[in-house]
Amino acid sequence: MFTGTPLIIGEEKTRNTFGDYVSVYDFKQSIDDGATLPLYYENRIPELQLQDKDLFNDQMQVIIEQAELNVEEEKKLEREFTREYELITRDDRLDKVASDLVDHFLNRGFPGKAMVVSIDKATAVKMYDKVSAIWQAKINELESSVINARDDKETEEYQGQLIFMKETELAVVISQEQNEIEKFKNLGLDIEKHRRRMVKEEMGEKFKDPNDRFRLVFVCAMWMTGFDAPPVSTIYLDKPMRNHTLMQTIARANRVFRDKPNGMIVDYIGVFKDLKKALAIYGTGIPGSDLPVQPKEKLVDELRRECGRINVFCEDIGIDLAEIPAQDKLNIIRLIDDAVEKVLVSEQKKKEFLSLANYSQILFKAILPDERSNEFKPVVSLVQTIADKIRSLNPPVDVSGVMDQVRSLLDQSVKAEPYVIKEPVSTYDIGKIDFESLKKRLDNNRKHTQTEILKNAIKAKIAALISLNKTRINYAERFQQLIDEYNAGSVNVEAFFKHLVKFAGELDEEEQRGIKEQLTEEELALFDLLKKPKLTEKEKIQVKNAAKGLLISLKTQRLVLDWRKRQQSRAGVRLEIEQYLDKNLPVTYDAGLYQEKCEIVYQHVYDNYA
Repeated sequence: MFTGTPLIIGEEKTRNTFGDYVSVYDFKQSIDDGATLPLYYENRIPELQLQDKDLFNDQMQVIIEQAELNVEEEKKLEREFTREYELITRDDRLDKVASDLVDHFLNRGFPGKAMVVSIDKATAVKMYDKVSAIWQAKINELESSVINARDDKETEEYQGQLIFMKETELAVVISQEQNEIEKFKNLGLDIEKHRRRMVKEEMGEKFKDPNDRFRLVFVCAMWMTGFDAPPVSTIYLDKPMRNHTLMQTIARANRVFRDKPNGMIVDYIGVFKDLKKALAIYGTGIPGSDLPVQPKEKLVDELRRECGRINVFCEDIGIDLAEIPAQDKLNIIRLIDDAVEKVLVSEQKKKEFLSLANYSQILFKAILPDERSNEFKPVVSLVQTIADKIRSLNPPVDVSGVMDQVRSLLDQSVKAEPYVIKEPVSTYDIGKIDFESLKKRLDNNRKHTQTEILKNAIKAKIAALISLNKTRINYAERFQQLIDEYNAGSVNVEAFFKHLVKFAGELDEEEQRGIKEQLTEEELALFDLLKKPKLTEKEKIQVKNAAKGLLISLKTQRLVLDWRKRQQSRAGVRLEIEQYLDKNLPVTYDAGLYQEKCEIVYQHVYDNYA
């Protein structure tokens, strides 16, 4: 038998019935394999909550664990555990939780979806009402902030937050029961509007869709098991839980999704005192090994170590990170440029620095909105600025959006001024580069920076040329050879720059070749595929005409919509190529060369004319 149900001490009927386990695949193994993400938790229990370790005893947890309590079970819960239940559902406590929840949700580093788990259905609806009220109050505050913003940057920031909050949808998802409208009405709650939505809309599909605006759901039992929504990154727990129910619930946040670094479990109830007890049975593969659900402090400690590694790396190449923010604006720009130059001393240093910058940003986002982020903001912000300046030297990438995201990230939960200087992103067209001016700047300073600019411009140009004509792949191979020689230390930066200038000239000539040959880029691509090493002028004209004529013939007769999906259409294209080339290629093309050209041209058409 195969089972995905956790087998816990005291609940091992499965093993007793079917025998011992044949194979166990636990949380930790799944994380190690990359099938799921690591989970972290943080304790955010409201101050007014009684810190009684026996508050939620086993008997109460068993009752709550049944999740969908019927009327009799709910009465039993209220009757036998009046003190505990009233504490959990007190309005002043729920107000505290709701306020903290809204702040936490809005200031997280990864803006994934979230689930709020309450003790019962009534409390789930009550939490929705409280969060909605706070949500609207925040919107009103932001509207006022937009009007009173000090500058355009602040206006843009507030407007971005305002748009997100107005777009975000909140909803309750709970099971239906008899006479629920009257029952909730007696509690001062309106379930009817929620029920209408649950009946009319595909709530599960909307919540799973990362592009849907339904981002925050309030539940008590539904969706806790057998419901996978990868965009969920945060679980807010405000319900006593234990054993497999706890494990199945927190697993809603560990699904792999895009650049989600981990899942975060926010504990408002003190439920994680039972975590080790549950995980000890099946959470880890090796007794005594680390638990797959770690306290948030682990992330903070890892970020502290990463910032230490960054400082050591920068010191080794002559960058003083502490010196830069202490300067005036002009000197900050100069020192950042100096830092870029030092990082670009070699490809290995550049890759190592960018790796450090990326990982530190991931960790920084993961700990937000923790106040401890203030400790790391100066280093992370500055390193990210240097990294973005390096990336901006690569013309195909417009980092303006990235820079805005970084600024937004680093402004969250942190009061210190960021060390970010916004500069226009430059792009470079090889045909318009003033090489003499570039060489003068190379002679004066920033040798590695100017070389990086030219290298990335060439890389972009090669990619563009190859996308139009696959026969140009040799340019990419020659370019890589130049880079390998430079990285190996065979040539210094000055010689490498000269090689790049010469190579750029060749690319410029190649780009103009179609004009000289009086061919479009499409025609030139076919001509390059059809020509042979040595052609007389007469043969060259014949091959050019063959390329032009074949392209017209295919487009007007054979390249119909979705032609690649039908065998008859593919055969028609192949036949047209063979017949046309048979009639129009020079007679010096023997049978073997003719078949080779037919095959190459068909593959080119198949790849590029879908």
